[in-house]
Amino acid sequence: MSVSITPIDPARHSDFVGLVSGIDLRQPVSAEDVAVIEAGMDRFAVLVFRNQPIDDDQQVAFGRLFGPLEQATGDLAQGADRRLRMELNDISNLDRDGKLRARDDRTRLFGLGNLLWHSDSSFKAIPAKYSMLSARILPARDGNTEFADMRAAYDVLPEEERASLHDLVCEHTQIYSRGVLGFTEFTDEERIRFAPVRQRLIRRHPVTGRLSLFLSSHAGAIEGMPVPEARALLRDLNEHATQAAFVYTHRWQPHDLVIWDNRTTMHRARRYDPTEIRDLRRTTLEGDGPTVAQTH
Repeated sequence: MSVSITPIDPARHSDFVGLVSGIDLRQPVSAEDVAVIEAGMDRFAVLVFRNQPIDDDQQVAFGRLFGPLEQATGDLAQGADRRLRMELNDISNLDRDGKLRARDDRTRLFGLGNLLWHSDSSFKAIPAKYSMLSARILPARDGNTEFADMRAAYDVLPEEERASLHDLVCEHTQIYSRGVLGFTEFTDEERIRFAPVRQRLIRRHPVTGRLSLFLSSHAGAIEGMPVPEARALLRDLNEHATQAAFVYTHRWQPHDLVIWDNRTTMHRARRYDPTEIRDLRRTTLEGDGPTVAQTH
């Protein structure tokens, strides 16, 4: 059976979010299948793979078929405090011993930043390409993930407004995004690790050539603009880009794998009962290069 990809919600999103069939990620994946998946990502930006009961080794191996993987340096827990290997971001409410984190646990509170609209690793000088999130254990309900199409959001902006945004450069840092939620107690080492980086507000996809907004909760300033003015503009753009017309809500099923292109989407997690386990694991593909080096 060959890989096929169809719109998951054709009535609302004919070219945003595809459902993949005809593949078992526990088995070797051919170069031809990789090419089909990459073409699907260029079209849909988000792909959903159902019923993929993979382990960590299989997830890492699959991710490497698409390029080098990031190390999980953006996670708060590092070194001996980590539960997972460095190729996997720990998107869970579990500590290194597999126990539920306390409600006031520092790592848990830091992780609540995932409830804000963001693009993975936009706080790194070279932001991420793809993210691949595998659902291992899910709560009984809630805990959905929402995705917003930054291409479509850009396309409907008035031409004059698009032109005014093209040369703007933002500063992204996890210190800002967590500060929005009141998480401000960072160590000196963390403040160095999460120092602001520069990202273009508008970026061009290297394959399709489509332009899109590059927004994230990590963006808290715009170069050459007073901070209150910059934050007001970014708030307006985020409200525009996350309207229902641009958003798909993924309701997780056990063993789902979802891949998204951080260059053309934002996403956010939704709340769930913190007394239930939610264990998802993310591999993240290294990006193409600094966005400030790109030209329009």
